[in-house]
Amino acid sequence: MCAARVGRCGRRQRALLCCVLVAAWEAVRGQLRYSVPEELPKGSFVGDVAKDLALELAALGARGNRILDKGRTQHFALHASSGHLVTAERIDREQLCRLLEKCVLRCELIVEGEMRVYAIEVEITDINDNAPTFKELDLEEKISEMTAPGARIPLPEAHDPDVGVNSLQSYTLSGDEHFSLSVQAGADGEKRPELVLAKALDREEAAFHELLLRASDGGDPARTGTARIRVAVLDANDNAPAFSQAVYTVRVPEDVPVGSTLLRVTATDPDDGTNGDVKYSMKKATDTASEIFHLDLDVGAIRLIRNLDFEEWNSYELELQARDGGGLFDTAKVSISVTDVNDNAPELTVSSALSEISEDAAPGTVVALLHVQDRDSGANGEVRCSLGEGVPFRLERALDDYYSVVTARELDRERASEYNVTVRAADGGSPALRSGAVLALRVLDVNDNAPVFAEARYSARLPENNAEGALVLTVRAWDADWGQNARVRYRLREGRLRGAPLSSYVSVQAETGALYALRSFDYEEVREVELWVRAEDGGAPPLSSNVSVRLLIADENDNAPQVLYPPAAPGPGPGPGSGAGVGAWGSASGAWSWAGVELAPRSAEPGALVAKVVAVDADAGQNAWLSYELAKATEPGLFRVGLHSGEVRTARSPLARDAARHSLVVVVKDRGRPALSATATLTVVLAESVAELLSELGSAAAPAEPAGSLTRWLVLAVAAVSCLFLAFLLLLLALRLRRWRRSRLLPPPSAGAALRGVPASHFVGIDGVRAFLRSYSHDVSLTADSRKSQLRCAGGSCCDTLPARPPPDEAAPLRGEDAAAHRAAEPDGLPVSAATAAAPHSLPSRSPLAPVFDSPWCRVFPSPLQVSFDGEVIVSIFLFSPLS
Repeated sequence: MCAARVGRCGRRQRALLCCVLVAAWEAVRGQLRYSVPEELPKGSFVGDVAKDLALELAALGARGNRILDKGRTQHFALHASSGHLVTAERIDREQLCRLLEKCVLRCELIVEGEMRVYAIEVEITDINDNAPTFKELDLEEKISEMTAPGARIPLPEAHDPDVGVNSLQSYTLSGDEHFSLSVQAGADGEKRPELVLAKALDREEAAFHELLLRASDGGDPARTGTARIRVAVLDANDNAPAFSQAVYTVRVPEDVPVGSTLLRVTATDPDDGTNGDVKYSMKKATDTASEIFHLDLDVGAIRLIRNLDFEEWNSYELELQARDGGGLFDTAKVSISVTDVNDNAPELTVSSALSEISEDAAPGTVVALLHVQDRDSGANGEVRCSLGEGVPFRLERALDDYYSVVTARELDRERASEYNVTVRAADGGSPALRSGAVLALRVLDVNDNAPVFAEARYSARLPENNAEGALVLTVRAWDADWGQNARVRYRLREGRLRGAPLSSYVSVQAETGALYALRSFDYEEVREVELWVRAEDGGAPPLSSNVSVRLLIADENDNAPQVLYPPAAPGPGPGPGSGAGVGAWGSASGAWSWAGVELAPRSAEPGALVAKVVAVDADAGQNAWLSYELAKATEPGLFRVGLHSGEVRTARSPLARDAARHSLVVVVKDRGRPALSATATLTVVLAESVAELLSELGSAAAPAEPAGSLTRWLVLAVAAVSCLFLAFLLLLLALRLRRWRRSRLLPPPSAGAALRGVPASHFVGIDGVRAFLRSYSHDVSLTADSRKSQLRCAGGSCCDTLPARPPPDEAAPLRGEDAAAHRAAEPDGLPVSAATAAAPHSLPSRSPLAPVFDSPWCRVFPSPLQVSFDGEVIVSIFLFSPLS
């Protein structure tokens, strides 16, 4: 007994080990199997997918995942946070897997980041959620009273959609002793109830018998279904109807039109009258078959009332009954097979796809997962997939009906920045049905292209003496990449020119590639500049390329001709290197004059060489081509100058009347625009020997003395004018000092306030300014010694000239009154000055004015003469009285 128990434990352990190994092998192959009962609520746990597939939860949530069901309904879902597979809805096994012993739902888990697909199978186990049911709850059977005991009458079967022990298990009959129940097992394993006549019937005893048929399943607890059977006892009927075939078989295509007659069954009965009238009925058929087929009760024709679908159901079995009017009957089976028609195009589904891919992705990189299925069968369901031509991708089979689209070679964004990959699927039907899908894929840029200059070598001409910051030329480079990788920046390569950094001569704008001159170039110093410009993109790491730039400095006519002979005369001159020689003339262009003395014999023949002016020009080309011409001569026509040689020759033979000394001014011009020139002065002496030449030069130097005397007189005149100007400045300074000292001695302006009591009739107002009408003359002499100070009043001006104050009732003249009215008020009707001079005067009879300033040597009294503006005194004259 112990040995048997140990054996059983060993077998259990081996079975468990096998299950574990099978589960591990399925997980390695990327396929999982789970089992759950039906009718679980939504969100119920099915399995731990993340654990079984060894997937990281963080990666599973970040990369994205999807559950795809094989059918049209989503039955399962995946929780990204826990990695659990759960139900997406309540699952009814009987609805999904009718008449199937094993119900397995298949789905796929697609991990987006890994571009991998895992197959998952979930078996839905049955629960006893359905009771057996009869198609008809009330049945009526007719039996002749002549029927012998033991006759069998088929009863309708109950239907239980559950499977296994939960399906229909038994029938029981109750209600009458004349009948019993017999259950037969069919070829397909189904239980078929039959009503057995146990005792002879007598219509006169009982015309009807009531029976109750009960069907039970094997669930716990068991469920039952009942049907009431009413048996009518008929009079005698000799012959029962008979079908022409026991089994009728027919094959119809699934696209047969609705309303077509699929089959016609025939049953014959030799009886006459109602006993020979046969009626057909459908005794056994599934719910689906009852909805698709219709049986004509009179003729036995089976017609199609709904479209057939091979993919939903490919065969149907019906049980027909032919019954005559006497209650006798016969049964026959009808088997209808549906043949497949290529009526379903392949279904192509993009399970997962990338929207963008880097151009440096390795060949074989998965860019999309495709699921292909065709609901047809056989050759009609065989699908072939293909890609469009001219794309760098290929198809690979991934798992069962899954294909992966992978890169066939390296991508190049510069050739194609995006792809629309068309995937086509075609089945094997005739004609073949097709479907397709388009994958839009954008290629991301990688910095794999260096900038390329528009030209292999750049060159430009830059005139010398250019302005600082002048634009020289613009280099341009393009980068075939995109975005930041295509952003080109420019810079100069390091170098030196004439000992200085190259960057101090030229610069390049980083964004535009514009080359600018930072200083003014001189052709005579720098004639050519060779430099390199680098273009660098913004990639990481950056790529660059270089281009050579050659700058040719173009000559400008900026140098005047320089006379080498005759040499410059020594002495101070207008500038460095020049001298005040025997003669010095300057040209308008600022060139220097040159001087020299040459000897020409009086016996010289026409064309004899006297001298040669030698000049050079630092410029180049046309700017350095020189021409000579005689600008000035003491004796015109005696000498001429070669246009290009500069040779001074005699134009004719010297005559006796010609002066012994001749001054020649030769102008040297270049051919620039504008032309620059220089002058050379030659003194040609007509003499036969050097001694005569020196004698002539010595006699010419004596008259130079008057020039020196004139210079001395000019210097004296300038000195005299300077002295006069200095004396004038000293005089102005003395006057200013005197005024300043006087202002220190005078009283403040407030002293004039004592005159405010003078009547308004003594003032005249013009435009708001009042002036006193009387004039006084005083001579005041003040000295540092007060005993010598004097105050003298002029005759006729020291007397009292002020008229008496007007009586209070007389209106005093106002400032705005007419001037003629004031003059009419004068005593003699004369002008103010005349009245003042002609009127006899006396000293004022009123009390004298109080002094406003008192010192040991002088007193100052306010004078009645004042000028006021808007009632304010602005000018007052004071009288000085010396004290003895």
